[in-house]
Amino acid sequence: MELISVAAVADNGVIGRDGELPWPSIPADKQQYRATVADAPVILGRRTFESMRDALPGAHQVIMSRSGPSYPEPTAVTVDSVAAAIDACAATGAEVAYVLGGAQIYALLQPHIDGMHLSRVHGSYEGDSRYPPFDPAAWELTATSDHDRFTIERWERR
Repeated sequence: MELISVAAVADNGVIGRDGELPWPSIPADKQQYRATVADAPVILGRRTFESMRDALPGAHQVIMSRSGPSYPEPTAVTVDSVAAAIDACAATGAEVAYVLGGAQIYALLQPHIDGMHLSRVHGSYEGDSRYPPFDPAAWELTATSDHDRFTIERWERR
């Protein structure tokens, strides 16, 4: 199974502020993000999951949490480790699973991911969450696509 990190990242690496996106809404980015993960399992942290409960992403939600809450959504399962998250995604039979954050989840899964789909939001923003740094020498930028207010970058691990 391929594991791909998906994130919207400002020029200065910021991905969030107080549990929200720090930039004004970019509907085109939200639309492409939702389309990318729609039919696949996704891995996300508890706070990220709870912020998306009105419109859950992905076909299955694997929630990483040390406190282990359970949720009534039939497509959601809570796990307490990286290995359990990867196993839960693999158990769905999917060929690809997406990592959706937040910052701690991205950092925990960074050593395990095969690719990154990053929406580079133009501009720098104040925030308290950042996408984890990565060594560009270990990655190959395979595609870019320019849009109004953001650029999509596709990265593959070398």
